[in-house]
Amino acid sequence: MAKEIKTIGVLTSGGDAPGMNAAIRAVVRKAIGNGVKVKGIKKGYQGLLNEEIVDMEKKDVSDTIQKGGTILGTARCPEFKFEEVQQKAAEICRAHEIDGLVVIGGDGSYRGAQALARQGINTVGIPGTIDLDIACTDYTIGFDTAINTAMQAIDKVRDTSSSHERCSIIEVMGRNAGYIALWCGVANGAEDILLPEKYDFNEQSIINNIIKNRKFGKTHHIIVNAEGIGHSTSMARRIEAATGIETRATILGYMQRGGSPTCKDRFYASIMGAYATDILCAGKSNRVVGYRNAEFVDFDIEEALQMKKEIPEYQFQVSKLLSQ
Repeated sequence: MAKEIKTIGVLTSGGDAPGMNAAIRAVVRKAIGNGVKVKGIKKGYQGLLNEEIVDMEKKDVSDTIQKGGTILGTARCPEFKFEEVQQKAAEICRAHEIDGLVVIGGDGSYRGAQALARQGINTVGIPGTIDLDIACTDYTIGFDTAINTAMQAIDKVRDTSSSHERCSIIEVMGRNAGYIALWCGVANGAEDILLPEKYDFNEQSIINNIIKNRKFGKTHHIIVNAEGIGHSTSMARRIEAATGIETRATILGYMQRGGSPTCKDRFYASIMGAYATDILCAGKSNRVVGYRNAEFVDFDIEEALQMKKEIPEYQFQVSKLLSQ
């Protein structure tokens, strides 16, 4: 028989993402609507270990859905990989009468949730990451806001790049995943898009492309470079030396994590938060919420972590064609 859930905890872990507050709000209000108490855990797993735990009511999440970041705060917690630390965290949950936990974050956050499930705490993960790099879901909270923030910034850089007839390398986030670079590269009409999954480190081909385009009369050259490749400033120096064309690097950085979430991020995060709460209340554990084929679904965390996500080959080929 499924364990009755009387109190749900909610935390945000890892990198923050626009829309996390919408998910927190949905968890709080759906849980209370189900007759379940809610406790907010500040600063992720580190805050759980420090017992930074507060009661949450509906009013505590009023006027939060439009805010970027996370009202609960977040932090990295490398020591959470150790079993004795996981046991301590589970004991703290039990001491605060938390028998269900919603974890909003990425793959690393899921591993922490999985560890707590092994310790007897019912857990459900929600995909909150701007990188869109979680394989079990077609959508992750924060991605839409991040790509729109980056797209608008790249448009502005493109204007000044044209005015000065220069080459611009614009570095976007994505340590191991090139989805932000791919989407912005296509949406911004970039001449080159460098993805960690596809880049062959053939810088000469980029140089040749710049020279060819300049001969055809192009007054600018936009290169969207993913963070996982990086080294944009040194790349700019080498390209300028090889082409004689003024080349500048712009690193967008953490601005992509911030800002008021888009309608899409608010809506998806809200539904995911409510869905996670419902499956916890139904007695499920060790699950992760996803969005696939236009439906909200859930997977076993172990199954989700085993899945691999690749840049779709057709999308990559189209991006190359459109950049010519």
